[in-house]
Amino acid sequence: MGRVVLVTGVGRDFGGRFASRIAKDPVVDRVIGVDVVPSRADLGDVHFVRADIRHPVIGKVIADDKVDTVVHLGVIATTSSAGRRASMREVSVVGSMQLLAACQQAASVERLIVKSSARVYGSSPSDPAKFSEDMSPRRIPSSGLGKASVEVEGYVRGFARRRPDVRVTLLRFANLIGPQVDTMMARYLELPIVPTVLGFDPRLQFCHDEDALDALHHSSLADVPGSFNVAGDHVLTLAQAVRRLGRPHIGVPPLALGTLGSLIPQLRQADLSAEQILFLTYGRGLDTTAMRQNLGFEPKFTTPEAFGDFAARSRPGAMHPERVAELERQLATLIAKGRIYGRR
Repeated sequence: MGRVVLVTGVGRDFGGRFASRIAKDPVVDRVIGVDVVPSRADLGDVHFVRADIRHPVIGKVIADDKVDTVVHLGVIATTSSAGRRASMREVSVVGSMQLLAACQQAASVERLIVKSSARVYGSSPSDPAKFSEDMSPRRIPSSGLGKASVEVEGYVRGFARRRPDVRVTLLRFANLIGPQVDTMMARYLELPIVPTVLGFDPRLQFCHDEDALDALHHSSLADVPGSFNVAGDHVLTLAQAVRRLGRPHIGVPPLALGTLGSLIPQLRQADLSAEQILFLTYGRGLDTTAMRQNLGFEPKFTTPEAFGDFAARSRPGAMHPERVAELERQLATLIAKGRIYGRR
C-alpha cells in the first residue's frame, strides 16, 4: 500500500502546487490537503479538508486517514501589512504547536517534513560568509517571521525528542523567487524605485520555487532526517539584482527607510520591517553542502539563474536596457522627423 500524505497550507498557491505534484507520484496512495480556505487552483486528486490546524480537529484528520507522512509548509512568508503579519505569525506558531501535538499522538505518523526559512539565522555585521546548519545566529531574530521560524523550529526539535521513531526533516529555504512566486522580497524588488540601505550592498541568495517544490517532494520520499539549507549556488548583491531588473535605486538611512515603509502604501506591500531592513543591510549566505551530500538533492537553478527567470517575467524597469533602447529609437525617430521638417 502506498503512502498517505497530509499537506498543510494548500489554500496558498505554493502549497496547492506541491500537493498536486506529490499526488501524482506512484508511491503515494493518497494526499490530504488541509487549509481554512480552498485552493484557487485545481488540486487534481488531492482530497481537500477545510480545517484550521490551530484546532484539535487536525488530530482527528490524521487519525481517521492513518496518515504516515506529514508535510508542514511552516511559516507563512507571503504577507505584507503589520496586522496580517501578526495574524500569520499566530497561524504559523500556534498552528505548528497544535499540528505537532496531533502528530505526537498519532501512531501512524512515520515522517514529518517541515518547510522553514533561512530567516532563523538572522542578519548581523558579524555573520559568517555562509551559515551551515550547525551554526547559531550571531543575532537571534527578535521579531517578524524570523522569530516565528525560530519558535517553530524549537517545537519541531522538541517533537523529534519525544517521538524518536519519526523521521523529521527540516528544510531552511533561502528567499523563494520565480515567475509564479508572490513574496515580500519579490514585491520589494519590483518597486518602481527601489529604496536601499545607504552605504550597504548585501549578498542575496535565492531558491527557485520549482527547486523548492522538488526539494520538498524529494525529502518526503527520501527518509533522510536532519536540518538542511536549501538554496541555489552563488550569490547576487542587491545592486546587481536591481540593475538586472532595470530599476533605479536610492540609498536611504535605515531609520528613514523604516519610516518610509510605514507611510507609503507601495512600500508597505514590500514589508520594510526591522527584520527586513537588517537583511537588506547585511544580507545572508547559506552553505548547502549537507543538502547535496546528505539529503541527496541538487537544485536545477543557481541563484543568478533563478533570479534571471524571475527577471524575465517581471515588467522591465525604467532603466532596463530594452526600455532604454526603445526610448533611444523613439528619440532618433523624432530627431529624423525634425530634420525633414526643417528642410522644408
